[in-house]
Amino acid sequence: MTTLAITGAAGFVGKALVAQALVAGHIVHALTRRPQPPREGIVWLDGALDRPDSLAALADGADAIVHVAGVVNAANRAGFVAGNIDGTRAMLDAARAAGVRRFVHVSSLSAREPRLSNYGWSKAEAETLVAASGLDWSIVRPSGVYGPGDMEMRDLFRAARFGIALLPPRGAVSLVAVEDLARLLLTLATQAVPPAIYEVDDGHILTHDAMAQAIGRAVGRRRVLALHLPRAALMLGARLDKTLRGRGAKLTADRVGYLSHPDWTARPALRPPAALWTPAIAPDEGLAATARWYRDNGLL
Repeated sequence: MTTLAITGAAGFVGKALVAQALVAGHIVHALTRRPQPPREGIVWLDGALDRPDSLAALADGADAIVHVAGVVNAANRAGFVAGNIDGTRAMLDAARAAGVRRFVHVSSLSAREPRLSNYGWSKAEAETLVAASGLDWSIVRPSGVYGPGDMEMRDLFRAARFGIALLPPRGAVSLVAVEDLARLLLTLATQAVPPAIYEVDDGHILTHDAMAQAIGRAVGRRRVLALHLPRAALMLGARLDKTLRGRGAKLTADRVGYLSHPDWTARPALRPPAALWTPAIAPDEGLAATARWYRDNGLL
């Protein structure tokens, strides 16, 4: 039995990781900003990445830390610095002070192209801190994470119901189901592995159009009209989304930078070795499960 300290435990990826850790019989220390229902095997700690006292309590007695929390959307670069760079530095400080050696850091494929977005830049800077920490670290760069409970891809499913997909310029993408990602994170947190950066996807390389058609099949459409938008049109869409949804906008100017990049697939040389982890959920299966969850929760 291992005691795992998990940041972002109340978020999409964090919830999947917590669920698998508890099923495996581990003890979980979990950071949260909001009250959470009691659950056997988990100790909820009120706190945040900008509260060192709460990070110290989180790390105390832990065998490993899985740093999932981060900022995906922010109003400016300073917001990404606070959430992704300063937050990671604070968690690393807490790990060292508590004598926790094992540190698993959830990054993003966007970190390999830091000039494209503030988000990717901040993730790359956080990776640099982790790699220089002196801890026994693993860095995981997921591709597009999806699955039941995800709210980031809901707009794509909604549009596909009406037979349309508004897409970035043509390129290659890949996905990874949240259950598969959580299984890898749990494996890295509970096994002794040498420091490495892992780029993670499900092994299926898709064009944007192929992804749109797969989402269409998941919502019951035989064919989806895929419209590839130039960068300028995406920027216009980002301004419109900000006007309509404010801080809840999913398409932001910062996201346009990396959405327009032609290749967001895991590089084979950086995929985890098969002896450590292999994905189990193919896109059609995972997208169908995601669509069912949206329907069951009245979100389609």
